[in-house]
Amino acid sequence: MEMEITFPGGARVDAHFGSFTINTDQSPQGGGEGSAPSPFATFLASLGTCAGIYVLSFLKQRGLRTEGVRIIQRTHSNPATGLIEQFDLEIQLPEDFPEKYKEALIHSAELCAVKKHFDDPPRFNIYTESVELAIN
Repeated sequence: MEMEITFPGGARVDAHFGSFTINTDQSPQGGGEGSAPSPFATFLASLGTCAGIYVLSFLKQRGLRTEGVRIIQRTHSNPATGLIEQFDLEIQLPEDFPEKYKEALIHSAELCAVKKHFDDPPRFNIYTESVELAIN
């Protein structure tokens, strides 16, 4: 997958791919206007929403209702490094949710491709390339 990352002004940075654009900005404390989520918040949201797609699919395939189901995502950071050491995804279910599906529902959330990238992280290759100035 290829994305084009652009700098529309201020502290905003956008990612373009296919017909989509993901807008990001920094908070005012970070030099931005807070007009969009930060890149890191967008990254974190990708984990919860990815798990959510699998949970939603699981429920729909079994004819189970989605009302009252939600996922609460929490992070736990190392105070010394500030880096996240643990993600918690709490799948909240209605009290009458069938017990027999709970473990399978957890397993379905674990199939998320974003989570799987943490299991075997990719290498990063960051480099520069001189190109003709593109004027839009």
